[in-house]
Amino acid sequence: MPTGLESNFSGLDWAIVVGYLLGTLVVGLYVNRFIQDMSDYVVAGRSLGTWLAVATMIGSELGLVTVMFAAQKGFTGGFSAFHIAVAAGLVPLLVGFTGFIVLPLRRLGVMTIPEYYGIRYGKGVRVYGGILLALAGILNMGMFLKAGAVFVTALTGLNDPVYIKVVMSVLIVLVLAYTTLGGMVSVVITDYIQFVVLSFGLLLTCVLAVGHLGWDSIVVAVRDVHGAAGFDPTHEEGFGFAYMAWMLLTAGLISSTIWQTAVMRASSVRNEEMVRSLYKWSSVGFLIRFMLPQFLGICALAYFWTHPIAHSSFFTADGQIASDAEVTMSAFPHFLGQILPAGIIGLVGAGMLAAFMSTHDSYLLCWASVIVEDVVAPIRNGHISTRSRLLLARILIILIGMFLLVWGLWYPLGQDLLDYMMVSGAIYSTGALALLVLGIYWKKGSRVGAYLALTAGGLAVFGLAPVQKLVGIELPAAHVGLGAVAAALLLMFSGSLLFPDKPKGIPS
Repeated sequence: MPTGLESNFSGLDWAIVVGYLLGTLVVGLYVNRFIQDMSDYVVAGRSLGTWLAVATMIGSELGLVTVMFAAQKGFTGGFSAFHIAVAAGLVPLLVGFTGFIVLPLRRLGVMTIPEYYGIRYGKGVRVYGGILLALAGILNMGMFLKAGAVFVTALTGLNDPVYIKVVMSVLIVLVLAYTTLGGMVSVVITDYIQFVVLSFGLLLTCVLAVGHLGWDSIVVAVRDVHGAAGFDPTHEEGFGFAYMAWMLLTAGLISSTIWQTAVMRASSVRNEEMVRSLYKWSSVGFLIRFMLPQFLGICALAYFWTHPIAHSSFFTADGQIASDAEVTMSAFPHFLGQILPAGIIGLVGAGMLAAFMSTHDSYLLCWASVIVEDVVAPIRNGHISTRSRLLLARILIILIGMFLLVWGLWYPLGQDLLDYMMVSGAIYSTGALALLVLGIYWKKGSRVGAYLALTAGGLAVFGLAPVQKLVGIELPAAHVGLGAVAAALLLMFSGSLLFPDKPKGIPS
């Protein structure tokens, strides 16, 4: 961990953070009285209006982990990282105008993507897809706790690695207590609150950062560290065209239309027109949720590049960025701890931790409901009571939380957090993309093709750094991800043509 850094975090800031978190727990206790069935618990009874839906969509996706991986990309990529923000904002805007994927799903009234699989391809595909979705989603969450703990310890100056483990344990207890109590209703309410708090906090931090550093020093630092690649994302020493295409697909299309937490928000609004409005207005938030943290990551780069003591913690002797992903991930919160004054740092920290809670409860609720509704219920032919479904969902949330704690403690990240998340999510999303696009817009999509495409998503696991080290290969994560997408689409198309579904009414 970086040394020689004394945070401005004070006793007042601790009081602000603790008070804010206790307030969210009170909300969870209060709204528990309104939960009557799985529709209330999972999609808030499909009762959200446009503006509340926009706030909760952005609020859920503007989580602490999002801020951390976006800031890390700004630190390691410079201004070139803004292409990710552009992709994240442009695609939802186009979806809002076209209704691509999300409107057909909303018309069917599904709560989860595997539920669509069941309608289109049959119960077996729904169960198989539900298992893959839950596994990939839980794995995707694997670094959430670590990111949250790194943020807290770096922001507050608790630089001993032991504190990371303690903070991870405390955070998961808070999240589990809150999520199991209130479901989607409490998620929506606190999403709205933290969306407002965090938005103003990030904007204020950007203003203070520029005032502290000066624009010229920021640009010079990016030039000194990254060269031309820090300004041009197509540069061969920077991101490159393959990575840009991968971000357009994952940060743009998949995260807004195929990723289950976004689908849950689209399923929670009242009608189709609100779905369109939700995506049009949320596109601005999707853009900002990447761009503001990326800019703050760039500011952290400029700050530590000239820091007399901490420079050696983030850069090598020859001026290269440190290869340890956890070190570069901590640059952003360490920077906040240096430039924000007491009181303000507590408000920003509280907003960040509220964002952490919001994202965790949304994702825990999402994966637990997928297992209940798309794996357990279909296997039992729907013979499971509402009370049993709610109880099972809450038990699964606790079990998933315990897994996340263990995974976060021992998994060696080995790559930027954003790359880890996009690759782990691709285990599900590559197959899901093929099933949705070729299922909704192509009548010949078949059950066999669906099984093959879902299985092809497993190829994405070879984009994880520890897996590559284990098997002795070294490939860019973007190349692996794009290859998995191509394989899924090809297998879905060819499998459907070679093994078409039999017309209904003809016995098998």
